[in-house]
Amino acid sequence: MLKARLAQNLGPISGLAIVANAKGIFAKQGLDISVSNFTSGKQCLDTVLGGGADIATTAEAPVTAAAMAQQPIAFVAGMEYSDLKTMTAASAGIKTKADLRGKRIAFTAGTGSEVYTSVLLKAAGLTSKDVTLVNLRPQEMLPAMAAGSIDAFDTWEPHVANAKKALGEGAIPLETKGLYSETFNIVVTQSYLAANPAIVGKFLASLIEAEGWLRANPGEAIDVIAAATGMKRDELASIWLDYVYHVRLDDRILTTLKTHAAWRLETGNHPPGASMPDFSKVLVTAPLKALDPARVTLEARP
Repeated sequence: MLKARLAQNLGPISGLAIVANAKGIFAKQGLDISVSNFTSGKQCLDTVLGGGADIATTAEAPVTAAAMAQQPIAFVAGMEYSDLKTMTAASAGIKTKADLRGKRIAFTAGTGSEVYTSVLLKAAGLTSKDVTLVNLRPQEMLPAMAAGSIDAFDTWEPHVANAKKALGEGAIPLETKGLYSETFNIVVTQSYLAANPAIVGKFLASLIEAEGWLRANPGEAIDVIAAATGMKRDELASIWLDYVYHVRLDDRILTTLKTHAAWRLETGNHPPGASMPDFSKVLVTAPLKALDPARVTLEARP
């Protein structure tokens, strides 16, 4: 058995890795994976960069930060994406994006939530000066809305569904579908990939097999992922279709990375002297292409 240490964000976004572990798919591929769970992809990637784990599940925000800091990372596959969403307080009377003017909007700094908020304001013809932005962790957003201290919040599931369940008619989602998707991905260091190509290949093969199993057994997959993440089954089932599980390297990933990097450059949220990363040096296609060339569809030049 080949041993590897996985730093995993314990949420439905890590569903394929959770399934691969729970259903013995890693073991079937000859892998002995020890899993450490974290609450953010940033913690996962930081752990890998610090030598505490070998493989990270992470969103694009930590990837662009690492790339701009010239960290030697290898982005070997995306495994999930889902739209970020906006929940509004019914009392705020927000019917359209333009109605966000003058409102108090919560976001989470340094994550896809902050980039999504920037994209949302641009789509509404607004700037950050037209609203009051409040930096909160996702789990703080529902209590803040219930207390009346914010009018809307921008985040990922299950926090939006939780707000709808808790506040009922007091919470109204804003239509923003397709505006910004957060990706969830597999990242290792360049040196680890060079030294352990077989492990990385078997890990990606496990995720591909988990993807097939999940599609064939959605009911059981909900059971497995809900149990692993501590969610109630009905709560995960209600948002299940929001999670798109697909192992790939495609232009959607590249566009998201470039959007995030551009946001960092615009806002100054980057290391001194940083520029737009050369993502052709970050996105490593060989391991996934060796398993299934059809899953690598990067047409734009990274």
